[in-house]
Amino acid sequence: MRTATISRSTAETRIEVTVNLDGTGVYDNQTGIGFFDHMLDQLSRHSLIDLTVRADGDLHIDDHHTVEDTGIALGQALARALGDKKGIRRYGAFHLAMDDTLVRAALDLSGRPYLVWNVDFPTHKIGSFDVELVREFFQALSTHGGITLHVDRLHGFNSHHIAEAAFKAVARALREAVEPDPRNDALPSTKGAL
Repeated sequence: MRTATISRSTAETRIEVTVNLDGTGVYDNQTGIGFFDHMLDQLSRHSLIDLTVRADGDLHIDDHHTVEDTGIALGQALARALGDKKGIRRYGAFHLAMDDTLVRAALDLSGRPYLVWNVDFPTHKIGSFDVELVREFFQALSTHGGITLHVDRLHGFNSHHIAEAAFKAVARALREAVEPDPRNDALPSTKGAL
């Protein structure tokens, strides 16, 4: 089974993330941030990656450290679960429509982290959640997962829909990229390493 558990402890947060790349999208995410839990649930359900997150962070300050550190731990868990990446599809892309919103995500499990983020929000908050933290999460995920990730908002005027469509689009692209390639069980690279 392609599974991993990462525990991360700092002066600001204590995070534990468990992933199963060959799951069915079962999730149990508890970060203390309701909207963020909802987004992590979407990421799990639509990627079909089983995901359990336990986070205890300095929420009396704000949500930033908890969101960023969860992204770090999740990226590390994905990288560990992928192992040498032999036999995976490696690439994934998806256009996700959600009501007024259309978001495109494309990614490469290259081992070379890079984030291109073209997602603007019309508001600064979704409830009490700072929308800038959506980018912070994906930056941490990309950096620590070794993922080249492009996310573009093509349409949309509702901040909740934009954030949710971004998580779902990345989830569907990730689902495609981590899947075993039925036509190739070799490393998907001419370099001999990813």
